[in-house]
Amino acid sequence: MNPILNQIGTVFIPVSNIEEARDWYCDILGLDAEGEILFGHLFIVPTTNGTGIVLDSKIFSEENIFKTPAFHFNAHNIEAAYKFLKGKNVELTTEIEHNHWFNFKDPYGNHLMVCRC
Repeated sequence: MNPILNQIGTVFIPVSNIEEARDWYCDILGLDAEGEILFGHLFIVPTTNGTGIVLDSKIFSEENIFKTPAFHFNAHNIEAAYKFLKGKNVELTTEIEHNHWFNFKDPYGNHLMVCRC
């Protein structure tokens, strides 16, 4: 029996300003920007299913930002998700590709993805 589970528990995203990052991520995910910032550098983004997200300002450096998406956010309507982020002036780095996904950046330079699921 393997002691390591075939599951991903949490993704840590490097951010330079934990309070600003909490507000930005909560805004694009439709969450209240409430909750404790742990140890002065961690914010656990409340997720409902699947892999967790932790914003971490202690690990931030130019070398640590995601140069390619390490995961994707799910969306039922990819066109609505694209228009939503565009309306919030989020830096979109691709158009909707194959009617299925697109990439964007957070304010810290991390490359992220939204995928129709």
